Formats: sequence, C-alpha cells, structure tokens
Amino acid sequence: MKLKSEERRNAILSAATEVVAERGVGATTAAIAAAAAVGEGSLFTYFKNKDELLNLLYREIKLDLANAMMSGFPRRLSARRRLEHVWNRYVTWGVENPAQNRALRQIEMWAGLTDESRAAGTAPFLEIRQMADEAAEKRLLRDVPRELIGAAVAALGQMTMELLGTNPDKALEYRQAGFEMLWGAIARKG
Repeated sequence: MKLKSEERRNAILSAATEVVAERGVGATTAAIAAAAAVGEGSLFTYFKNKDELLNLLYREIKLDLANAMMSGFPRRLSARRRLEHVWNRYVTWGVENPAQNRALRQIEMWAGLTDESRAAGTAPFLEIRQMADEAAEKRLLRDVPRELIGAAVAALGQMTMELLGTNPDKALEYRQAGFEMLWGAIARKG
C-alpha cells in the first residue's frame, strides 16, 4: 500500500478546482489526475470516487470562502456595517479566486452534492445567519424569505465580481454600488 501525502492530496484538489472551473462537474478523473500530474490510480488512493472528490472539494472551497468573509468580522458594528463587511470580503474573494468561485458555482448545481456536504458547507456561515436573524428581529430587513436574501447576495455578488474582473479600475465604485443595491433591496424603508 502506498503512503498518502498531504501535498499530493492538495495537488489533486487544486487540479480539480481548475478542471471543474473550466469543464464543469462532467470533467473526468483522468483530466483531473493529468492536471495534478499524478496517475489516475493515485487519485483513487486519496478519493474513493469522483463524487467523494467533488463533495470534499465543495467543503474545502466553502471553508475557504467562510474564512475570507469572516476574517476581521466587526461583531460590534451595526447589521448594515457587518453585512457590508461580509459583502466586501465575498466579492474580493470571488475576484481573487476565480477558479474556486466558478468551481463552487458548478458543484452547487450538481445533483451529486450530498445533503451532508451542503450542511457542512453552510456550517461555517452560522454567524452570518445569526446576524440576519438579529436584523430581522429588529425589523431592519424586509419580510422576505431568508433564502431570497441569500440568493440576492449571491446573484448581485456574482454580477459585481464579473464587472470587477472586466473593469478593475472601477473596483471600489462597483463594489460599493453593488452593496447599496443589495441593501436597498433587503432593508426595510423608514
């Protein structure tokens, strides 16, 4: 039996990120192994099958995203300022990690993503959910389903990331305008 190496495992995950970002979840394990410069058999030393690999990749990317969004989280500021912090970190992460962002979007739509992986992927975002609950209790947010708010953040975030990617000289303007659009859509008026 071959000894497993963390370095090789990470190379496979990194390659999977790039290949899935480029080709989608239909990419073959052979393509992932080739991109990682390992034999396809080596891939199966680390991951039972492609489904296991993609589910783990989803969890890893979600954890990286959560770490980026929650770094320096201003717990004592207003809900608006905390959401703005999360927004800025989300958009920045997406621009700085385009392959991870594309791979994450692909895997989120994949039928093979397990409920267990979805739950593990949302767990690091508990504080953000708590912030939203608190804002709703204080009647700062419109009476709309939380899922709709989450979808609005994701959609506006992706749009903003794309604009930043094509117009980096307007990064600050677009990031701020995107947040203002989001806040205007979810905040209670008056």
